[in-house]
Amino acid sequence: MTAISGPVYKSRAPSLALRYALRELRGGLRGFYVFIACIALGVMAIAGVGSVAASLSEGLTREGRTLLGGDVAFSLIQREAKPEELAFLRARGQVSVAAALRVMARASDGRLALVELKAVDGNYPMLGQLTLDPQMPMSELLAERDGAFGAAVDSTLLARLDLKLGDPIGIGNATFQIRSVVGAEPDKLAGNVGLGPRVLVSETSLRATGLLQPGSLVRWIYRVKLPDNASDERAAAQLVSSARSTLPEAGWWIRSRDNASPQLERTINRFTQFLTLVGLAALLVGGVGVANAVKSHIDRRRDVIASFKALGATGRDVFTIYLTQVILLAGIGSVIGLAAGAALPFVIVGLFGKLLPLPVIPALHADELALSFLYGLLTALAFGLWPLGRVHDVPVAALFREEVAREWHRPRWGYLALMAVVIVLLVTVAIGLAYDKRVAAVFVVSSVAVFALLRGVAAGLMALARRLPRSRITMLRLAIANIYRPGALTPSVVMSLGLGLAVLVTITQIDGNLRRQFLAALPERAPSFYFIDIPTADADRFGDFLKKVAPQSTVDDVPMLRGRIVAARGVRADELKPSQDTEWVLQSDRGLTYTNEVPKGSKVVEGEWWNADYKGPPLVSMEKRIADGLKLKIGDEIVVNVLGRDIPARISNLRNVDWQGLGINFVLVFSPNAFKGAPHSHVATLSEVHPEPAGDARIIKQVADAFPMVTSVRVREALETVGTVVTNLVLAIRGASAVTLISAILVLGGALAAGHRHRVYDAVILKTLGATRVRLLGAYALEYLMIGLATAVFGVIAGSIAAWLIVTRLMTLSFIWQAGSAAGVVAAALIVTVGLGLAGTLLALNQKPASVLRNL
Repeated sequence: MTAISGPVYKSRAPSLALRYALRELRGGLRGFYVFIACIALGVMAIAGVGSVAASLSEGLTREGRTLLGGDVAFSLIQREAKPEELAFLRARGQVSVAAALRVMARASDGRLALVELKAVDGNYPMLGQLTLDPQMPMSELLAERDGAFGAAVDSTLLARLDLKLGDPIGIGNATFQIRSVVGAEPDKLAGNVGLGPRVLVSETSLRATGLLQPGSLVRWIYRVKLPDNASDERAAAQLVSSARSTLPEAGWWIRSRDNASPQLERTINRFTQFLTLVGLAALLVGGVGVANAVKSHIDRRRDVIASFKALGATGRDVFTIYLTQVILLAGIGSVIGLAAGAALPFVIVGLFGKLLPLPVIPALHADELALSFLYGLLTALAFGLWPLGRVHDVPVAALFREEVAREWHRPRWGYLALMAVVIVLLVTVAIGLAYDKRVAAVFVVSSVAVFALLRGVAAGLMALARRLPRSRITMLRLAIANIYRPGALTPSVVMSLGLGLAVLVTITQIDGNLRRQFLAALPERAPSFYFIDIPTADADRFGDFLKKVAPQSTVDDVPMLRGRIVAARGVRADELKPSQDTEWVLQSDRGLTYTNEVPKGSKVVEGEWWNADYKGPPLVSMEKRIADGLKLKIGDEIVVNVLGRDIPARISNLRNVDWQGLGINFVLVFSPNAFKGAPHSHVATLSEVHPEPAGDARIIKQVADAFPMVTSVRVREALETVGTVVTNLVLAIRGASAVTLISAILVLGGALAAGHRHRVYDAVILKTLGATRVRLLGAYALEYLMIGLATAVFGVIAGSIAAWLIVTRLMTLSFIWQAGSAAGVVAAALIVTVGLGLAGTLLALNQKPASVLRNL
């Protein structure tokens, strides 16, 4: 090798660094496969999630007009638009009217089912295509023939009530003939999650059912399609602004084509952030593999590094060469991950396009891919700079004595500063670009804490092993010594497996608690039924009826209205800045009630309840967490629009509410004089002592016979519907979290492989001194078992705490520790750790002593 002087080398450092970095990589990527795989997996997860979310957002934006059913939609609850309001809309464009409500459908044999009824006019659908089987014109589908109106129903209803095309069903006072099966509704995503199958009827037939009583919970939707020459987003925004200024007290919820389904978009954003954080967790786990790979590579190249220095290279020159290698390898892994992530939207649409209810438009999204590449590069640098910084001080004497100066030492302050800059940049990107910055910040802080704790666990385990009394059992003594000896695998194994196990335990504990909450036993105090749309005039009679049909049950009844918060503290609702976990209360209408008594399940924590004979200006009691999120306090005024009237009320007190009991409770509870004379209905619950399916069916039938206008909602069925959605989300989370676990296993394998050379030397020396294969296998198995058990215990504790915080604080549900899933994680961790460890040990034991000893 030709000597290179210091000045010449420095003047051409960048080009020489790249040249030598590439030259060293000519021999292949041996030792870097785990490095590349870890970066590729994490980048793939982030790029895939980001690409799918961007494709979905683009689809929602492009198809927003179709999803909404028009350019602008105006929604009202419990009342229809007034003539002047309807005239205002029709003067701006073509209008289609629809009404949505939950009702009971009755088959001819008396069987009942809760359904989502949608009544439409002759203009429906103005945009998009309604899929029917058989396909027919809307006029023919919904027309009245022989005393029966036409209807299209979801196939689920046919199966549930054992119906077929042509069969009649009863809704309220009207009879409907099933003429077709609803396939796809162009505006379905713009609605809420349904608790029952769809039934599509005409607006005229809805009026014939008798269900439109004063105060009935009917949502009226007026969709406006602007003229073709003025149907852009600017024209839609002008219509929204004009509606709010011309009819300020209408109280309608307005959506335009660019936010056809705000709830869906919020859900997608939050779910995307969660999956992105899972991808980041995979990258962080993979970062341990990066550190292990770089450290192992530096150890193998000590003689080469010493040669560089002997020929005139400085420590900074050598650092630049190996930093270039790390950047190149991180680039390779990131490109592989980008290719897989970018292809994900195309794969999803290709395989499941016809089954997806969401408008995913696959495309390459450069911003998402660039962000994913940046994450991969920053992660590799954040974890690789520590071992890279130590190459600066590799002495030339390593040419002659390989083990010289192998004691631990930290990198120089300049490299530590560079590493700190990279970490700060990674944290800034992770938090700054997050949808919910608070959640992202918690994730970052938790990750730092977990890494610090893992280092502590490894150090504590080694210290404990060092202080244990010397065992007389050879295998145990050797296993304990291997845990704390110089070059021990303990730190690598604990760091490699700990974070992955913590994430896995968190997911399994959340999964178990959600299943328990939605699919297993209901809360002891939960009601068996909700009854809605009880006419005010029949409320007392209905309560007496329930006590007769279920004498051992408890019946609760409260009045109910719907209204929107339109202002608070003198600030319009759309200008308030609520916390992200309370913004939902401003985004649609809310259930309201009035009473003289503190509702069951509520506890006043600030202020005082009004007197039973209070006659002054309207007062309101607010749920404390919501009030805090809106920055409201006692004495502040809020304005609620109810039935087209703005009603101001002063906050009299704040309550804590037990939502888990599933009883009747509201965010806003008003003094009785607030809604004097306003038409409304009642809602009731029935709590059975010993609920039985047969008894439930009997109660539903008797209520439907005596009060056909009242809708019965069986709580268990409603929770099972919600539970199905939650289960699907958990399955998606499990699949995404598997990436983290795979990364952990890869890193563990890489850590064990990095120590393979030392294992070979140890095995050969011990075999030469008389150790048998069985004793060595037993000693190594015990070592891996103890390290794996300590790591698994940490993972269970850390993951359980994280799951408890998420379930109780974010989801506001009760938490019960799932011992079975925790035990399963511990068993899996031990199997993986011992299995991978012994697989490498067997290879070490198969080495011939003579060839190894000659090269010592």
